[in-house]
Amino acid sequence: MKAGASLQKQLVYGLTLGIAVFWLAATLVSGLVVQRRLDQAFDNAMQEAAQRILPLAVMDILNREEPGPAQRVAPLNTQQTGFAYLVRDTQGNILLQSFSADPNVFGSHSMSGFATTATHRLYGTSALRETLFLQIAEPLAYRHKAVLDATVALLLPLLFLVPASLIGIWLFVRFSLRSVRSYRHAIEVRGVGNLSPIHGEKLPAEIRPIADAVNRLIDRLRRALETERRFTANSAHELRTPLAAALAQAQRLRHDAPDGSLQVRAIQIEMSLRELSRLSEKLMQLAKAEGGGVLSEGPQDLVVLLSHVVQDLQRATPVPIELSMPPSGSVLTVIDPDAFAILARNLIENALKHGAPDCAIEVDLSDSARLSVVNAGVVVPTADLAQLTGHFVRGGSRAAGFGLGLAIVSTIAHGVGAELSFASPATGKTDGFEVTVQFIPSRSAGFGDQFDFAQRD
Repeated sequence: MKAGASLQKQLVYGLTLGIAVFWLAATLVSGLVVQRRLDQAFDNAMQEAAQRILPLAVMDILNREEPGPAQRVAPLNTQQTGFAYLVRDTQGNILLQSFSADPNVFGSHSMSGFATTATHRLYGTSALRETLFLQIAEPLAYRHKAVLDATVALLLPLLFLVPASLIGIWLFVRFSLRSVRSYRHAIEVRGVGNLSPIHGEKLPAEIRPIADAVNRLIDRLRRALETERRFTANSAHELRTPLAAALAQAQRLRHDAPDGSLQVRAIQIEMSLRELSRLSEKLMQLAKAEGGGVLSEGPQDLVVLLSHVVQDLQRATPVPIELSMPPSGSVLTVIDPDAFAILARNLIENALKHGAPDCAIEVDLSDSARLSVVNAGVVVPTADLAQLTGHFVRGGSRAAGFGLGLAIVSTIAHGVGAELSFASPATGKTDGFEVTVQFIPSRSAGFGDQFDFAQRD
């Protein structure tokens, strides 16, 4: 399943992008306002320049002894890039012009007030009862450059604002979500058998209802598992007692009955009751495996548990059981001790029933929590291996049994997250059958730390 997007990344990127977009929009609006204000300022400057130039131009023209060609005013700076002007008479003749003035820019007609061409901003005014006309032209590129410089000056901070906002928002969001991260970590690291409530008082108000719902669900699950465990224990006790009483009565009847058909029937009843007792025990084991009570709240040492199981079975069978333990002397994993005993007992009993009667059973436990049980015997067809974990499946064997042993093993292995595999012939041999259960190793200190953290959070 595809993982959801990170809330922290969404907030950081979204807020940073929002700031950048709003800054760009504000820059655009500011650029338009600056352009309008600059146009007003430049127009006022043109008017003031005209008011200063016009009296001087009129005096210069009137003081001429005789009319002549248009005169150019020499500039003080040859690199002048400001506005240009010229003075005309009523016939449109140019009487005076600035050094950089181009008559084609002004046109051939006198004007009054402001006008705009494709390249220049024009302003015209008159003197001496509209007999002399002054026109001033300023390049629009000059104004555009001023607006562009102002806009760039507004955009430049954005180059530093975006990374600074990204870092600042990331730190703020990370700090604000620290309780959410702690809650997530508490759920991730706690053991699968730990059904204690997860404290979330420091969570934000929007997430606290989720934490309360999770705790209610955990509490319901814990009560359901406890109910199943109690039912399994009570059922096992209630079934064993009447079966034991009936078996005792059958044995007494067989002892008191005379030889003949009654003796045979008593023996058959006793055998049926023994089979029923073993079947009820297997069904109780299967109920426990399927009830979810196969995990413990702390790591268990498989070395100790396996030793007890092997010693108990060795006393009841003449077939030798060769047990190999890891050099470390301790293998920890989170499995219920009773569940592991059921799993190991069923594996070894299955090997005893279906293996060659004159060959030892090999039981090996490695440091990596890998349990394997090997027995000699005929090779099981590959097509039958995949069906061995089904209920009441015996794989074609003629040995006594109900076909529930490997089904119980498979259910317990699945419940603790272990990997169950079969091999026939056994590894490194030409015959036999091998069952391997790879448990998930656990460190006692690490598990305890995780459990404590989940309680504290």
